[in-house]
Amino acid sequence: MRLVRALAAPVLAALTLASALPAAAVESKTWTVSLLGGFGLFDEQFRYPADSLANAPLGGARIGYKLARNFTIEASGSYAQSHELRRNGSNGDDVTVITAGGALLANLSPESKWGDLYLGAGYGYNRYKGKSASDDAHFGTFDAIAGWTVPMGEAIRLRFEARNILNVPKEDWQKSSLADQQFWGGLTFGFGGVPKDTDGDGVPDKKDQCPDTPRGASVDANGCPTDSDGDGVWDGLDQCLGTPKGATVDAKGCPTDSDGDGVYDGLDTCADTPRGASVDANGCPADSDGDGVFNGLDQCPGTPRGATVDARGCPTDSDGDGVFDGLDRCPGTAAGLKVDVEGCPIEVTEKETELLDTGMIRLQNVNFETGRSTLLPDSYAALDEVGTILLKWPQLSIEIGGHTDSRGSLALNQRLSEDRAQAVKDYLTQKFTGLAASQIATKGYGETRPLVRNTTPLNMAKNRRVEFKVTNRDVLKKEIERRKMLQK
Repeated sequence: MRLVRALAAPVLAALTLASALPAAAVESKTWTVSLLGGFGLFDEQFRYPADSLANAPLGGARIGYKLARNFTIEASGSYAQSHELRRNGSNGDDVTVITAGGALLANLSPESKWGDLYLGAGYGYNRYKGKSASDDAHFGTFDAIAGWTVPMGEAIRLRFEARNILNVPKEDWQKSSLADQQFWGGLTFGFGGVPKDTDGDGVPDKKDQCPDTPRGASVDANGCPTDSDGDGVWDGLDQCLGTPKGATVDAKGCPTDSDGDGVYDGLDTCADTPRGASVDANGCPADSDGDGVFNGLDQCPGTPRGATVDARGCPTDSDGDGVFDGLDRCPGTAAGLKVDVEGCPIEVTEKETELLDTGMIRLQNVNFETGRSTLLPDSYAALDEVGTILLKWPQLSIEIGGHTDSRGSLALNQRLSEDRAQAVKDYLTQKFTGLAASQIATKGYGETRPLVRNTTPLNMAKNRRVEFKVTNRDVLKKEIERRKMLQK
């Protein structure tokens, strides 16, 4: 009967209180106090003072503190009044059993309205005190705990629990083999903490008119999410606040730009603009020079009107005369011919006229280091003009002849003229890669072919020269006649 009374009392009290309280959401309380009644089963192998102990009703209390959403630390204490079971069947000495300890509880389903299963482990103290015994028995304990709580209101839970209490001898803990079992029922009262907020929006469930707000969304005083820029993504979740009205956005609230032109989808009236093209405020590409290639993709902006362009927007020049296709009135001009502004060929320089008239170009302003074949920089301009002319006449065979004055020996002047002629050829073929080295020969004449007598410094300067002579004059003659026909 003592067992029935011990278990029935807290159950009846819980049911009475629960019926008087309105149904409410489960609250997350910081502190808990539990008042419990139960029944203890003492290990049959334990002898104190001389015989085993009778199972007995229990009374106990718990004080808990919530460390985190799933974990609680709890201090506990219990009291039981038992007695020895004599071997002859009579009752022996009365024995008081007191336990105290602390435990860590792990909630497996915190704040569920259907109840919360928890498991725990702890360490404590167990004391047996016989009424007529000369000394008490006491142990350290390891506690294994399993329980279940059911919400009965905002701050009250019905609690059921089972504990296995392993007695640990102080002298030799490895010999721990005696364990008591405790079965509890009662009420847990919560206090402290914050009102229940199921969706975590900062508005208690009691006042929350939008209880299913997504986590992280900003809400108003009624707990309803706001959308300042009207893009359909709640403030707090919207990573791109201030999106222009009408712009299409992704799940994060950021506007999209499918064609990458800088104008958002939904506002872009030219949605398929090629990547890289410049666009106006409506997202439409522009073509400033009217060549059919959009700005931003046009690598040659400012193309003259009427010029033919390639895919990059750059004007083409098929005959290479410097006048763009579409503007060139003489397409197909022979390579190398100089042309007028309309793309038609013209003859320009005196040196080219000299070549046409005499079959030779003579340069007396090609200078070398004294006694050496190293060209001086002041010779480059004259040689560049000759190189440009020769590029226009790729079918001609040319001999570069080197000439010296009479200073020095014949052998020295002969070798020096050969080396200088070769230096001129090397310069031209390296500078003008379109010249074919196989069509250019070199020859040194030394001092054997003076233009004037070597009697004065001026005369000697005239004799120091480089001559470019056409060796296939018949080709030159035919080319002259062909060009005259082209001009007509």
